[in-house]
Amino acid sequence: MAPTTRWPMSRRTWFRWVTLAGLGTAGGALGGGCSSGGGAGSSTAEADLDAFVATLSLDEKVKLVSAAPVTIAALLNTLLVYNQEPIESGSLPERGVPSVAFTDGPRGIVMYESTCFPVAMARGATFDPELEARVGDAIGVEARTQGANLFAGVCVNLLRHPAWGRAQECFGEDPVLTAAMGVALLEGAQRHVMACVKHFACNNIEDSRFFVNVTIGERALHEVYLPHFKACVEAGAASVMSAYNKVNGEFCGQNRTLLTGILKEGWGFAGFVMSDFVFGVRDGVAAMNAGLDLEMPLAIHYGPRLVDAVRSGAVAEAQLDDAVKRLVRQHRRFAAVGEPERYQQSAVAGPDHTALARQVASEGMVLLRNESAGGASPLLPLDAAALRRVAVVGRLISAPNIGDEGSSRVRPPYIVTPLAGLTEALPGAEILAIEGASLAGHEEAIAAADVVVAVVGYSHEDEGENVFVKGGDRQSLRLRAEDEALLLDAARLNPRTVAVVVTGSAIVSEVWREAVPSILVVWYPGMEGGHALADVLLGRAYPGGKLPCSFPRSEDDLPSFDSAASEVEYGLFHGYRWLDRNGVAPAFAFGFGLGYTAFGVSDVSLADASVGRSGELVVRATVTNTGARAGSEVLQVYVEPPAATVERAPRELRGFQKVRLAAGESTTVSIRVPVASLGYWDEGSHGFVVERGDYVARVGTSSRGADLAAVPFQVR
Repeated sequence: MAPTTRWPMSRRTWFRWVTLAGLGTAGGALGGGCSSGGGAGSSTAEADLDAFVATLSLDEKVKLVSAAPVTIAALLNTLLVYNQEPIESGSLPERGVPSVAFTDGPRGIVMYESTCFPVAMARGATFDPELEARVGDAIGVEARTQGANLFAGVCVNLLRHPAWGRAQECFGEDPVLTAAMGVALLEGAQRHVMACVKHFACNNIEDSRFFVNVTIGERALHEVYLPHFKACVEAGAASVMSAYNKVNGEFCGQNRTLLTGILKEGWGFAGFVMSDFVFGVRDGVAAMNAGLDLEMPLAIHYGPRLVDAVRSGAVAEAQLDDAVKRLVRQHRRFAAVGEPERYQQSAVAGPDHTALARQVASEGMVLLRNESAGGASPLLPLDAAALRRVAVVGRLISAPNIGDEGSSRVRPPYIVTPLAGLTEALPGAEILAIEGASLAGHEEAIAAADVVVAVVGYSHEDEGENVFVKGGDRQSLRLRAEDEALLLDAARLNPRTVAVVVTGSAIVSEVWREAVPSILVVWYPGMEGGHALADVLLGRAYPGGKLPCSFPRSEDDLPSFDSAASEVEYGLFHGYRWLDRNGVAPAFAFGFGLGYTAFGVSDVSLADASVGRSGELVVRATVTNTGARAGSEVLQVYVEPPAATVERAPRELRGFQKVRLAAGESTTVSIRVPVASLGYWDEGSHGFVVERGDYVARVGTSSRGADLAAVPFQVR
């Protein structure tokens, strides 16, 4: 039997109990009240906060906004054993102010041996904010249990191009989907710890992230690249992390337009802004004056240098005071947050969380193709009782392949590989395992198999955070040549071949996709991925995923992408917006995904076909499971704007809802769309404008026109 892959344990991970964020503290800095949201508290609480900060010395203030001093040991720890325990900023325990105890994400807690959930892209594919909130809750519990009070894994950067190496860390190409999933993760985690939203802003290239300058106009910035950040701020985010790159000529970590003008003054953000690590601050004076409140993970530019800058007048002490208030305000807010009875070591990678990881993995898998292979029915799901010989082939069948090995790396206590999951699920079948890129010498066995499961795709060597010797941006959207050849060879030898694709985002599949009857995209499915794969292939779980990004026919169909660029320009269009505007059909559309049953959408209507600009569009439809087994569907609402004075996308996602129905069951779904969300950013007035006129709501099960019913309405 193929073993489940387990990490070697050089030391036992013991429970590390700490009292976080002043839990149980009376008086001191954390004694004041604060609102439950992300904004400032009552006037009394704010006055108390002002009074407290006024009692601090300059050295104490700077200590709170600075991380650990720079030492050789600290640098080596950051680079070589990143975040295996909480990374802490300065604290004033004698004043009742704890440190910010940081843990990274987003597929789980990177410290110790925690639950590894599927990557964010896979979770975006679930189109299920309620499920994502449960993931956030579990992550928050594991963070708190293991000594952290800040989870920095709410990554809401958009997938502008699928070659982006860190695509797997985001929720997809669409701002509305990204906002919904990001808010859900944030709110789930913040039941227990502070959460940090990242990377602010326009962080969409990996290899040149430290120096690339993104030139972008107001419209594209506010309509496309910022709405999901704003949604997380409005949901009460405790912290925002600045990005490495430049925006309009200024590094994000010292970009006053972004950090103060938009985030703090424009959106009323009352939390704190922290830097990305090591290279997130280039100029300490410029960063503090721009509104960057906390330098992490080391005091390279803050610390003693910031003390000198305040004394010289280069930084006004009032600016430093504001940063200190923002940190203490969030410590106060989260002093009363938490569920102490849940913070038990047994919860970390325990049965509840690993079961959730397994569920999320299956619900995020996207079935792109499912034809018959000589029989009357589609190839999937497989009948376990009828399987006698199963061939599991490919380079990745026994690889512990859970995503990149940069800052988001999780080290779970075990990983279930595809081979292990199928072997365990089919104890009565003969499993032929061919690990490699060639089927030579196994032709007869392959041809005689009841089914061939070919696992192809990428690993941390191909994409992910650029850690010098591996990862980085993809140079091609096609699979490796040996993977494409493997799929063609397997399908030629045995028409009952399933392509299982491991990837962080979209791929180009034109060479082989018509050759195989079934294609299942599993993304990087986390520690329980092998079990989830077996569940889906055998019909024990439903492949509930929809594509959170468009799969093109050719890389030439997408905007240009240069991973080494020092200058790029971002506009209004990418993903399905780009394809629709240019009249280019994708291989598989945004929002598309098959299942093991069939659904019908009928009785599409509006509560009111004429709505005011301050009102709400209410879209109703009946969704019916017309097939023979239970399953899920995602009802999606797109809106076409009226003829306008500015160019706009032909249609844009404005709302969605996932439904689960038994065979033959129907339900009426209502999706509410604020009319204010239909506006465009007017660069003259520096705000959103909702045009009066005739619109069309498109309602259905993917972004492609054939899947959408049209319902006109008017904004008056």
